[in-house]
Amino acid sequence: MKPARNSLWSRVGRHVAFGVTATALAATIGLLYYRHEARIAQTPPPALTGVANEMRHDAAAWTHQEKDASAMLRDIHTRDVAAIGVSRDAILVSTLEGEKYYVADHNGTFSSVLLFGDLKPGADTPYQLVWLPDAQVHTGAARWAEAFERLRDIISLLLPILLIGGVAWFMRREMTGGARLLSKTPTLRFDDVIGAGEAKAALADVRAWLTEPTQFTGMGVRAPCGILMTGGPGVGKTRLAQALAGECGANFIAITGSYFSAKYYGVGIQKVKHLFELARKNAPTVIFIDEADGLGKRTDTGGGPVEAESNRIINQLLAEMDGFASNEGVIIVAATNHPENLDEALRRPGRFDRTVPVRLPDVEDRAEILRFYAANLKTHGNAIDFDQLARLTTGLSPATLSMIVNQAGLVARKAGAKAVSAEHFIEAIKIARIGDVNGAERALSDDERTRIAIHEAGHGLVAALLDTGVLEEVTILPRGGALGVALITKRQDKYLYRETEMRNEIQVLLGGRNAELLMFNEASSGAASDLQEASRISLDMVSKHGFNADGNLFSLAALPQQYAGLQLKNAIEHANALLHDLNDACFALLRANEPVLRAIADQLLESETVPGETVYRLIREHAAAVERAQTPVIAQEAA
Repeated sequence: MKPARNSLWSRVGRHVAFGVTATALAATIGLLYYRHEARIAQTPPPALTGVANEMRHDAAAWTHQEKDASAMLRDIHTRDVAAIGVSRDAILVSTLEGEKYYVADHNGTFSSVLLFGDLKPGADTPYQLVWLPDAQVHTGAARWAEAFERLRDIISLLLPILLIGGVAWFMRREMTGGARLLSKTPTLRFDDVIGAGEAKAALADVRAWLTEPTQFTGMGVRAPCGILMTGGPGVGKTRLAQALAGECGANFIAITGSYFSAKYYGVGIQKVKHLFELARKNAPTVIFIDEADGLGKRTDTGGGPVEAESNRIINQLLAEMDGFASNEGVIIVAATNHPENLDEALRRPGRFDRTVPVRLPDVEDRAEILRFYAANLKTHGNAIDFDQLARLTTGLSPATLSMIVNQAGLVARKAGAKAVSAEHFIEAIKIARIGDVNGAERALSDDERTRIAIHEAGHGLVAALLDTGVLEEVTILPRGGALGVALITKRQDKYLYRETEMRNEIQVLLGGRNAELLMFNEASSGAASDLQEASRISLDMVSKHGFNADGNLFSLAALPQQYAGLQLKNAIEHANALLHDLNDACFALLRANEPVLRAIADQLLESETVPGETVYRLIREHAAAVERAQTPVIAQEAA
């Protein structure tokens, strides 16, 4: 056992001795290397003489001639180089023959690979190597690189400034929202606006306040803050607002309800503030807000940030209209097609003090409007009866009348006429009411044309028999989306309808379907839109107007919308019963006048269009024939 112990200790001793020896050897080598490096570092670099010294102090002489790197390497290989200078952008070479040139070397790429390196102590080189850190050598590529770097530095400095300025300009533009005073006061006056007498009378008070405020302040009367004009599209609300500004010579700001909306949170409120600041600064001012229902209503449902921002905008608008700031000389005129969509607080006294309905023009106003717009057309003297045209345009807005006059000119041009005649105006009215002729008759079969003729003849015949209006014509020429049309106009504008009139309207709508049933024993899908309109009228009769057979006077319009739907079932049953009664009456009426129905349909198939006078004549002839047939029977019974 003792030899083994000696053997173990001997192996351990050998390993320890080997480690100590290796450590000492490594330390000795490191010390020698350090002294060698220190000696080399302490060795002073060789002094620059001759052309190398000249290159160090002024490198301009080497920048006149450029060569490529292969020429430099060839000179080095043939030992024809006296000195080489290395700068950041070029390598300067001076040959033994006195030639001076440079090699472009942007960022020292070539020199770092081929020319740098430590010379061994005592080694000799055939040329002097000079480092030129301060030499300004502008080569072709270097010039472009330096210019690009300078441009990059300038852009890097200017870009943040431009971005900050752009954001500031954009936010300022967003906060103003484009609200500007009109450069010139509108020249339009109340006399230039045809009709709308009620609205002009209400706006006259605003004109008086802006032109002669002492009449109000002397009596202690507060001027109206806002005027809300309501009415359908195209009735002239914007034109009235312009006329108001023109009448009182006030400044005019025109915006829309969507003006206050913004992409960024809080900008909408700033728009409201800017609008009123601009108006007060330039008082007297009329602020006209078109499509004011775009403001919407305030909600308390917590629907999200959009609803919250909308609430804040409306609250700010309310505060500006009736807050602590004085609004003397500032009148707000708003126009909307849907006043029910406005917030209730906007419509209380102190904000929009007066609601002015702008109604459709009556027959006299329509004739005057047609004359006004037709003054720009070339017409056949006094051959156009504008009073008759006005009767044919019942229920149309001034904007539609303007379109009709322009359309009459287009119809005349298409027909090759040199002036606009009454026929062109009538065709334009048809286009406005029911659409243009679309040429779809070419795709209809004979059976379809016959069915359409019977259908339209049924509408026209029932309308003439019940006297629901003036039957102008019946046609099977497709117009707009209809395959045929019975054109019926009202003798006068109506605002109230009696129950009998509404029942007759439903029978006219059902006349086409019943005519098909009478002649073909079945109906077609062409009556779909007629049934839809008849159902709407009948439902209104029993659910809103109290025209129930059982005497029920309760109106579903009094119920909130969420509860009215639950009561519709009973109303629909009553409306359906009313439709069945009127349908039977319509069918009986057509059966009694079946010869007239066939005669109208035959003429439609022959000429495609039948004037209303022809229908009335056929009815009179049939009535006379029936009376003649009944006279002998009555005389015989009397005898």
